[in-house]
Amino acid sequence: MATHRLPATADTTVDVFSRDHGPVLTVEPGDRLIVESLDASGHLHRQTYPGEDQPKMFADKRGHCLTGPIAVRGARPGDMLSLEMVDLSPGSWGWTSAAAADTPVTRRLGLTDASPAWLLWELDAQTGIGTTDRGFTRALAPFLGVVGVAPLTPGEHSTIPPRADAGGNIDCRELVAGATLFLPVNVEDALLYLGDGHAAQGDGEVGGTAIECPMTSEIVVDLVSDRVLPSIHAETPSGRITFGFDADLNVAMGEALDAMVGWMQRLFELDKATALALASTCVDLRITQIANQTWGVHAVLADGTIT
Repeated sequence: MATHRLPATADTTVDVFSRDHGPVLTVEPGDRLIVESLDASGHLHRQTYPGEDQPKMFADKRGHCLTGPIAVRGARPGDMLSLEMVDLSPGSWGWTSAAAADTPVTRRLGLTDASPAWLLWELDAQTGIGTTDRGFTRALAPFLGVVGVAPLTPGEHSTIPPRADAGGNIDCRELVAGATLFLPVNVEDALLYLGDGHAAQGDGEVGGTAIECPMTSEIVVDLVSDRVLPSIHAETPSGRITFGFDADLNVAMGEALDAMVGWMQRLFELDKATALALASTCVDLRITQIANQTWGVHAVLADGTIT
């Protein structure tokens, strides 16, 4: 197993997904990656006051500033990519903003004409504490908001909406160190993209941003063929997780629940109706995010709930 280090530079970052991108790194299944990523906006320098307009990697940014793509040699359509999150270390600073765009949330809360609010965070990865410019503190729980592979269709694709067939802007706060995310492969060599570091986030990412920060991610990449589900799913310190993404929240919920019920059928050798009955006693449905044009829902089966 080799270890590869990939910095975030002008030559290794992009702001769209595309199967037509040439890989910036090629690895073997089982290799370890240490990947640097800038914050979602691609700031080249830290803000010195909340909302400061610092230079960015992409002057005309179309989406998240991502590192990649990374080719996984031998990956083929129909395979499943395994991404073990070994360590996720945020940079020394981060930011959060809200009411910066006209969205269903800002309209509902009467904030469409409000000035955007900004928080500037000092992040201490050693103590695991973040402190805002206003003196608030909170524990850090870092994860990558965007982990995805190239979509099947050619051309450039926005990084903003998550995709059931490729992942991307999943924004699930359960994908911390110790989690393993499974993504279906769409194109040869998978073409993996990483970024959008979040030092901490609540379920829903209700204001549209988390604690957005640079991140150094240590990840073991592998190919697996024995997964019980063909769709995006994860095994995390919180338990087993399935996902649903759709512009209709009801559809997103149904996708996440259907996948979890199917997983439980296989785990416990149940028919579907019985698996649903059991799920009703132990599965939590959570709003992953409401910020990215496509709603996200994740279903959680906590470890040890059912034995």
